[in-house]
Order: sequence, then C-alpha cells, then structure tokens
Amino acid sequence: YYNTVEAEYDKCVKFESGLRPEVKHLIGFSEIRDFLTLVNKSRICDEDGRAKSNYYKAVNDKKRKGQDRAKPYGDKNKKSGESSGERKKNGGRCYKCVEVGHKIFECPQKEDKCFRCGRLGH
Repeated sequence: YYNTVEAEYDKCVKFESGLRPEVKHLIGFSEIRDFLTLVNKSRICDEDGRAKSNYYKAVNDKKRKGQDRAKPYGDKNKKSGESSGERKKNGGRCYKCVEVGHKIFECPQKEDKCFRCGRLGH
C-alpha cells in the first residue's frame, strides 16, 4: 500500500493539512500529488513568505525610526526645562518693537516701526 498512487495521494493530503494557512492557500490550489514535489514547493513558498515578511518588517522599522527623528520631543539639543512652546525664533522678543520681556499684544509702543528702516512715524 505504501508504494501505490493512493498512498502517495494520502501522504500529500496529510502533509497539506499540516501546513500553515498562508502556505496551504498558495500550494493547495495547484493540487500537487507527488510527495517530494509538494514538500519542495511548500518549503520554497514558506521561505519566500518569510523573506517577504522580513523585508516589509525592516522597511516599516526604518520608517518608524525616521518618524522619531521628526518629533519635537526628545530633542537632545533643547535646553532642559524649556518646552517647545517657549522656544521662539526671535529669542523671546516682541515682534512689534523687538524688545525682550513682553509679547506683541502687551507692547507699550503704539505705532508700528517701518519694516525697511526700523523708524517710527512713516
């Protein structure tokens, strides 16, 4: 019985039933009924699936590492005790008079300075 066509078929069916679902799905539709061929094709499918999975995992890990660099928190160059909202490009100066110590809506200066020369009144 072990050398008959029926035995070969039974070995293939039993082997397929033990495969992981993703490999079984790829192999099952081809209905391979030669046991050695089935084993080799299954092994190749499994290795390809694992390689593909590892590739996409590595790509996603690389993307996540890139996203971490763009986050404002965890900035090693930032001074301790300084939040991202406290950092100003102008060094904490008023945008209207360029004085330190107050913000534009608190500015005591009533007139705007000229953007070109920096003087008042024109």
